[in-house]
This record gives sequence, structure tokens and C-alpha cells, in this order.
Amino acid sequence: MQSDPRPARMSRLEIRAGLALGGIFGLRMLGLFLILPVFAVHAPKLAGGEDLALVGLALGAYGLTQALLQIPWGVAADRYGRKRVIVVGLLLFALGSFVAATATDIRTVILGRAIQGAGAIAAAVMALAADLTREEHRTKTMAMIGASLGLVFALSLVAAPALYAWVGLGGIFALTGVLALAAIGVTAKVVPPEPPIVTHAGADLSDASLAAVLRDRELLRLNVGVFVLQLVQMSMFVVVPGALVAAGGLAVGEHWKVYLPVVLASFVLMIPPLLAAERHGRARRLFLGSIALLFAVFVGLAAWGSHFVAIIALLLAFFVAFNLLEAAIPSLVSRAAPPAAKATALGVYNTMLALGLFAGGAAGGWLAKHFGPAGVFVFDAVLVALWALVARAMKIPAPRAGAANLAGEEV
Repeated sequence: MQSDPRPARMSRLEIRAGLALGGIFGLRMLGLFLILPVFAVHAPKLAGGEDLALVGLALGAYGLTQALLQIPWGVAADRYGRKRVIVVGLLLFALGSFVAATATDIRTVILGRAIQGAGAIAAAVMALAADLTREEHRTKTMAMIGASLGLVFALSLVAAPALYAWVGLGGIFALTGVLALAAIGVTAKVVPPEPPIVTHAGADLSDASLAAVLRDRELLRLNVGVFVLQLVQMSMFVVVPGALVAAGGLAVGEHWKVYLPVVLASFVLMIPPLLAAERHGRARRLFLGSIALLFAVFVGLAAWGSHFVAIIALLLAFFVAFNLLEAAIPSLVSRAAPPAAKATALGVYNTMLALGLFAGGAAGGWLAKHFGPAGVFVFDAVLVALWALVARAMKIPAPRAGAANLAGEEV
């Protein structure tokens, strides 16, 4: 892919769009992440909470409804507008949070979590980010959104125990609802106005159909990629916490001391190659190189996963590769999608993401039980190698002119 050696810089409105949409994602996901470190501890205090199957269902119900509804919400965002879908999704998320906050039994928590997941706004947020940024800056915008997720994940590991001691699980759920309502305010007041819905005169209507998105070969490669990426992430974290305990004697409550600096350092390290790739038109090289780095990480963990320093170094390399790929894939999906079906394509993408998280947890647990941590890492390395073979034939779409209303006010 060829590009101007000195492309225009991001405009102020593009930066504002990226930061605001990242903030919406961050406010919403902070509410989810705050639950994870403390829910299993609190669950036995709920009626029925001693049933581990129900505890697992309470944690997984969110992901299940997310996977089921990402595509319908994506189609709705293409038809009725991005901001409408985002606001409705945040209202559903807030409702589910308040339902869970009042729960005295595990089944009510499951209901609340399912309602939370029904507010599946990821496709609409990413489609709006694509609408509001030029394609040469889209990967940076997706990186802003991805960075918000990484930062709030690290923050939740530190803040959740203190918040739980202060306000309890019900208070944390209520806080998640308040954060979702705050995100509605950000959507309305801070995110730039969305472009009007465009109907392309004379275009084949099948271009905008779900069937067309599912048949597209390039989109299929990208969707396979995000499925594998999330699967290997979830499966490795089935065993990494135990490896940190076994290799370094680090109590679970102290793991944030590893995760926080590793996640923050990975964002610093990913910026130079990301900017260089966009400046010199090397998106394909960066994409394939990140997959290769991911493969090397799992080979390294299989070989040296019992050494504490090696685990930390390989976690840093993992998050660099993961963050680069998590920024690149939705950007490429938005480029490759039919113009009138961006949110639909991103809905399929987010469905595959959610399915990858589910499959990773299930596969990681089964492999760890039967083959130990090394079996998980070898499995992940094989999957990444297969992904690399699929990705080699991928064509990186050239940036198209877009978001003209934001092309001015360079910074």
C-alpha cells in the first residue's frame, strides 16, 4: 500500500472523537472489570451462590448476550444511526447494573448481567469512530479506544478490592450503572455529531446485507483473526495467574503489581511502530509482524513459563502484540466493509470477538486440566501459526477519502 510520505496529521475533531469514544468504552468497561476480581469472593453470600456453575453463568451471561446481539445492534446502527444505538445500549447496561445491585440471590445477578450484555454497543461505537476519522488515522483512533480498555482493566485490578471493602458488591454494580449514564452524557455532549446516514444511489442493496458481509473473503480473514486473538488471550490467562504464584510466590492480590506496569509499558512501546507503519504505508508488515511476535510469546511461555522474570518479559511482549492487533483489526474491518454496512461488519467482528473469549475460557480450562500450562501455550502457538497462514494472503485495503468534515484543524 502506497501513501503520502508526509500524511496530514489528525485534526482536533478527530482527536476529540477518538478520546470521547474511548472514554465511553472506558466508562462502560470499568463497570464490568470492577466486578471480576471480587465477584467469586462475594458469591457465596448470595442465595444459591455456593453453586459454582451458577457463579460461572453469572460471569458469562454478559458475554453470551453480547455475542447474540452484536450483529442485530450493528444492523440497527447502519439503519437508524450510531448515537441512537449507543444511547439505547447504555440505558440497557445501566438497567442491568441496577437490577444486579439489588440482587440478594445469584439468579437475579444472572438476569442483571444478561441485561447488561444486551446493551451491545461495540459495533456502533467503532462504526462511529470510523465515520468521524479519515482512514489514514483510523488505526490510531482504534488504538485510543483499545488503550482505554487496557487502562481501565489495570485500574480495576487496583480499585476493585478497595471499593468492595467500602461499598460492597451492590455498590459496585450501582456504580457501573452511574458510569453508563455518565457515558450517555459524553455521547450527547462531547462526541462530535455523526454524519447523516447515506444511501448510495444505484448501489446493489446486497452490498449492505449481512449475507454480503459474511461472504466477504477479506472480512472473513479478519474475523478469524479476532476470534483467535481473543481465544489465546483468554486461554493463557486461565494459567498465567497460577504461573505467577508458582514461579514468583506472588499472591493473587499482588498480581496487579505485574499487570499494571506491563500494560502501561506496552502502550508506550506500541506507539512508535504504529506511527511508523501509518507514516510509511507498512500496515501489512506491522500486522504480520505482530502475529509473529504473538507466536514467539507462546513458544517462549511453553519453554520458560516456570521462570518469573521470563513470564513478565513475555507478558510485556504479548500486550505489545495484542494491543497492535486489537487496534489494527477493527480499523481494517471498517476499511474492507461495504460503505453502507460498516456497523453490520463490526457487529460480526464483535460477535467473533465474544465467541473467542468464550472458546478461550473453555479450551484453556480443559487443556490446563489435562495437559498443564505448557499444553495451553503450545495450543495457543499452533493456533497463532494457523492464523499467520490465513493472514498471509490478506489484502490491506488502501485508505479512501472520508470524514471530510474532520479533515481540517490539523494539530
